Amino acid sequence: MEQGIRVFGAHEAFDLLTTGKAVLLDTRETYLQGFKCIDVPRVVQIPVSELKVKAASLPHEIFYICADSVGIYSSKAAQILMDAGFLSAGNLAGGLVDWERAGLPVCTDIKERLSGSCMCQLKRREKK
Repeated sequence: MEQGIRVFGAHEAFDLLTTGKAVLLDTRETYLQGFKCIDVPRVVQIPVSELKVKAASLPHEIFYICADSVGIYSSKAAQILMDAGFLSAGNLAGGLVDWERAGLPVCTDIKERLSGSCMCQLKRREKK
């Protein structure tokens, strides 16, 4: 794997994640992780807000592809990994939205449904 931050489209990331060449690092905040998630064999969930503290404890020999809802914070997460001493890291362009749009596997828990006008403003639904 080449050094530095590599940006992947959904299908290229899917190939790496399903063949064991990479592990998905879901960097969404915890409240966003319950409703929908990228369905691949190996996923590590660490919110980007906690990654600076936890990055050092991650195995450095694993290639991580960082993902979030739409690709806004995943590039920051990849940079955090590089700053923590990783030789390379991946960034999933378009995040979960483009992944799902490409028809790739997603797991859904309807009980954790979110509300908001767009993916960048999602929040927990109010229980009535």
